[in-house]
Amino acid sequence: MSAEPSCHRYPMAPLIRCTLLGLYLALVLPLPFLAPEPMHLPLGLACSSGLLLVVAITSERVELDGQGLRVGHPPWCSWLLRRGWQLPWNRITDLTPVTTSQGGRVYYVRSAPTEDGRSGAAWLLPQRVVRFDDFLARFSSATGLTTEGIGRISPPWTYQLLALLSAVLLVGEGLALLLRPT
Repeated sequence: MSAEPSCHRYPMAPLIRCTLLGLYLALVLPLPFLAPEPMHLPLGLACSSGLLLVVAITSERVELDGQGLRVGHPPWCSWLLRRGWQLPWNRITDLTPVTTSQGGRVYYVRSAPTEDGRSGAAWLLPQRVVRFDDFLARFSSATGLTTEGIGRISPPWTYQLLALLSAVLLVGEGLALLLRPT
């Protein structure tokens, strides 16, 4: 994913990324300290590896330029995670809404069949990116498809509440570890 002068990058929204990182830390940070002595190092290494994986997963980014749309991860972690996808603007034909089991709505970007006769495919429209309204406006302008009514996959208050609960957990765990008898 190279950056061009007319390339617009949209990483994962900081509220979502930081909340997911905080939740991971709140869930696993106490484990090495609470484990028996022989497990401290293996659990510490496992937790560190897990944190690196969560950082990699939340580093997904979307790029829009004059050629098309690209979704993927930076080079440092793209070898480990899914390779991402890209579509030229002229191959994007439709947006298909799908209701999730939690009552939300996701959208699939549909593509035209290829020249060699393979059927078109569908990819999940990124809905957790920073500057989402700008992303949708540029997407709509480039494809001619209406993005009216498309919102984030979940409202910000859900991540704000999860961030608050993660912070409370981290503070409580920190206090418990500081005050516990050795």
